[in-house]
Amino acid sequence: MKFKIDLSEQEKTEGDVITQEKVKVKEPELFKVILLNDDFTPMDFVVEILRNVFHHDTQKANQIMMDVHEKGSGTAGVFTFGVAETKIYIVHNQAEKFQFPLKCVMEKQ
Repeated sequence: MKFKIDLSEQEKTEGDVITQEKVKVKEPELFKVILLNDDFTPMDFVVEILRNVFHHDTQKANQIMMDVHEKGSGTAGVFTFGVAETKIYIVHNQAEKFQFPLKCVMEKQ
């Protein structure tokens, strides 16, 4: 298919100043996904969640797991709303599958 481009209209506007509005793009809001401590979920399971769902290496996963264990909660990651919501769903689904009460929440950053 051949295209015929007609520039005759642009020639008529020669000398005019053409301005273009600048559009500001708003960055999406970010949300922290926070794992909450409980007395029943094994530490190894939390590490595996952090490795497989949040894609942390073993060292970082262990560090976050210890924060959860010692401080009561730990930040698994920061995401846009939809991604955070999906990660929380996956964590709860996997915890339920293995009959653990592991919970996580989303907090606006």
